Amino acid sequence: MEELMEILEEICPDVDFNQEKALVDDKILSSFDILSIISEISDAFEITLTPAEIIPVNFNSAEALWNMICRLKG
Repeated sequence: MEELMEILEEICPDVDFNQEKALVDDKILSSFDILSIISEISDAFEITLTPAEIIPVNFNSAEALWNMICRLKG
């Protein structure tokens, strides 16, 4: 989780990823931010995200992202 938080804070340093629970729903993350996150977590965690995983519920919080990463890593 620490590595994920570092990635998120590097991409969006002004966002409090510990508190925010509606990153997509509240339009805190832009589409470019989401693409950057996908690229960075794919490389860092050696996972492949399919279109089925690229849905708002998986990107609304750091916790949701972490859960998705853990699920994809198996």
